Amino acid sequence: MNLAQLFALSLEGRAAQPGLEHYTPEGRLETLTFGEIDAGANRMARALTARGLTRGGRLCVYLANRAEFIHLYIACQKLGAIFVPINILYREREAGHIVRDAEPTGIVTAGDFPGEGPIWPVDALSAEASVLAAERVYTPLEGSAPAALVYTSGTTGVSKGALLTHDNWAVNATNLITCWGITAADRLLLPLPLFHVHGLGNGIHTWLASGFRLRLLERFEHQRAAAEFKAFQPTMFFGVPTIYVRLLDWPDEVARQATASVRLFVSGSAPLAAQVLEDFRARFGHTILERYGMTETLMNIANPYRGERRAGTVGQPLPGVRVEIRDAQGNAAPPGTAGELYLKGPNVFEGYWRRPEATREAFDNGWFRTGDIGFCSEDGYYTLQGRRSDLIISGGFNIYPREIEEFLLEQPGVAEVAVAAAPDRVRGEVPVAYVVGPSDLNAADLEQRCRAALASFKVPRAFIQVDQLPRNALGKVQKHLLPPVQS
Repeated sequence: MNLAQLFALSLEGRAAQPGLEHYTPEGRLETLTFGEIDAGANRMARALTARGLTRGGRLCVYLANRAEFIHLYIACQKLGAIFVPINILYREREAGHIVRDAEPTGIVTAGDFPGEGPIWPVDALSAEASVLAAERVYTPLEGSAPAALVYTSGTTGVSKGALLTHDNWAVNATNLITCWGITAADRLLLPLPLFHVHGLGNGIHTWLASGFRLRLLERFEHQRAAAEFKAFQPTMFFGVPTIYVRLLDWPDEVARQATASVRLFVSGSAPLAAQVLEDFRARFGHTILERYGMTETLMNIANPYRGERRAGTVGQPLPGVRVEIRDAQGNAAPPGTAGELYLKGPNVFEGYWRRPEATREAFDNGWFRTGDIGFCSEDGYYTLQGRRSDLIISGGFNIYPREIEEFLLEQPGVAEVAVAAAPDRVRGEVPVAYVVGPSDLNAADLEQRCRAALASFKVPRAFIQVDQLPRNALGKVQKHLLPPVQS
């Protein structure tokens, strides 16, 4: 089954039912039925065909969340074209690299594009599509056909395109629908950007496969969030840790009233601090479900919907996903011992676009090397400790920054923190903490607290106060952009 067939369960099977609420560019809230969404996608598919997009061709989309983004995505699946989302925060260097690498037939954008290429303004494209036939468009495809080319964030080098198949997306959607009990009766409030696999894979695919009602926001706006919850009364909310930190600013009464309808809060795309989970449970009366995924693999591991959602862990493997933790020599690590996570399953991508060497390096006898470090408990819960590239080796000792970050977040006055390596003449490198907190934050006090709770080699050698941590569009801290330590 390809995605067009999977989506038809709602687009055609629930054609008369309201499916999407979204804000128009003028700020008006509009509701579309599944049938209207399908008709818009069919018209868009014909407009794209008229402009030369064919099966296997690439379409770059540089848009914020809006209905046309969805029409374009569905249209590509109907045509067998490869959808290439581009982060709207990217500038010429990043966006230009994707265009040169993907070689798209067209680039759809709402305004100026920070690069060169065949620009297709979305308003003009939509106008062309509006007068075309709305009848079904369909291209026979195997599930192994490529559906999307999603580029990695490129924080440790040039961004690579992960080629994701129809099967990858479909398995991901059916896993989440099954494991999280998602039905057509649900209502999802989604503020996540659709150019990222979190919003696109977990949000759009589960929506179209199950037929629930979706309210799509252009972005998360803290000032409007409570009103959106109260007005829409969602049963589900998918967010990232920074959103949950902002929600903790709500007064207790607002928190309980605004989210009374919600049965499931999910967090991903960046580590959720155990303290945030506990504070959210106390304030909102809900335990956030944390899970673990990647651009190359979509969702891998999740805390259970029914069962213990264990703070600080990402839970247990999803159906069909195999996980191994291996030491530096490639041997299986026993429970409780840290190592690199290796993955195998129908969710894992085919490889990197036009990068055979990078693809070979990413796999070991069919197992994908994630680059993430973690360990598994005796009862099968996985805990992530950071990226392999984040590992700090100080005087021969391995230091996992997340352990220090989790401890510092428990301390009064610490709002956010990132721990990174700084060069050291004697020890090679040492941990340094970048802290967001009040102006009178006492670094000496934080150091003493660390010395009382952590091994001496884990104590940060400096506590640098910053106004904010550099993050990408999904809230993941970009440690390579932290200010250097002054010697």
